[in-house]
Amino acid sequence: MIAEIILEKFIRDLGQLKEELSLYKNESDLWVIKGDIKNAPGNLALHLIGNLKHFIGATLGNTGYVRQRDKEFSDKNVSKAVLLSEIDEVIATMKKVLPTLKDEDLAKTFPLEFLGKKVLTIEMLIQLYGHFNYHLGQINYHRRLIH
Repeated sequence: MIAEIILEKFIRDLGQLKEELSLYKNESDLWVIKGDIKNAPGNLALHLIGNLKHFIGATLGNTGYVRQRDKEFSDKNVSKAVLLSEIDEVIATMKKVLPTLKDEDLAKTFPLEFLGKKVLTIEMLIQLYGHFNYHLGQINYHRRLIH
């Protein structure tokens, strides 16, 4: 039940990420860095995609995804269509993996350490959700700043 609630929130906010990216009038603006902003929205989107594919898809769902975290920040000019398609892939993965987790699974230790320590799976899912929304807010702010 808890995993289904978390899934519902992620699906809603992944939809919001798609909406934010879609609202950029000029696709090239997804790659603009301005002022003190250090990461372009396109890179933040790649980072969020990679993060969820790694921690939920590969770690909990055994999808085989191999993360290349550095590329999440070094890749540039990935098309909006590709980003939106990748988000759809994340949504599909989340819909496959999270419903398989029972409440007792969430009380078990997450298979990977987080910041050098063992955490419960529920703690990791909450961390992932907070991290996702932090960067979603950055993308929203960037979009409003340049438009």
